[in-house]
Amino acid sequence: MAAVRWLCWGLNRAESWLLPLPARCPHRTLKKQVDDAEQANYDIPIDRLTISYCRSSGPGGQNVNKVNSKAEVRFHLASAEWIAEPVRQKMAVTHKNKINRAGELILTSECSRYQFRNLADCLQKIRDMITEASQPAKEPSREDVVLQKIRIENMNRERLRKKRINSAIKTSRRVDVD
Repeated sequence: MAAVRWLCWGLNRAESWLLPLPARCPHRTLKKQVDDAEQANYDIPIDRLTISYCRSSGPGGQNVNKVNSKAEVRFHLASAEWIAEPVRQKMAVTHKNKINRAGELILTSECSRYQFRNLADCLQKIRDMITEASQPAKEPSREDVVLQKIRIENMNRERLRKKRINSAIKTSRRVDVD
C-alpha cells in the first residue's frame, strides 16, 4: 500500500484518481475500504464534473497557507445521465443538504495534503453515494413493526404524562383573586 502511494508522483492528474485513498480520511474506515474493493467501481465521467481547488484548513502546517489542496467537485444531479434515474432521485432526497439552488451536488475533501488524494476522496464519496442509493430498501420484519408501534405508544404516553404534570404545576401557581 505504501509503495503504491509513492508511485503516484509519476502519474498525471487524470490518472491520479485511481490511487487508493489515504487511511486518515475520516469517513473511510477499513471495513468500508474492503467493501469497496469487493464492489464494482462506477465509471464517473471526469469531463462532466466541475473540479476546483482552494485553500484547505486540513493538515499541512504552514504549507496550508500557500497551496490549494482542498478539492471541490460539483455536478448537476438532475442531468447526470451516467446515474440511473431512481438512484438520482434517491440521492436527491438523502443528500439534499449537499445540493445548491442550481441543482448541483457539491462534495469537498480536505483530509490530505495532496490535491489528487482529495480529488480521489471526492470521487470515492460519489461512488459511495451511488452504491448507497442503489441498495433496495429493506422491508421491516413483523417484530420490528410491532416494536416500533410499542415505542410510539410509549413515547406518546410519556409526552402526555409530562404535559399533565406541567399543567398541574402551572395551575398550582395561579393566584385566586376574590
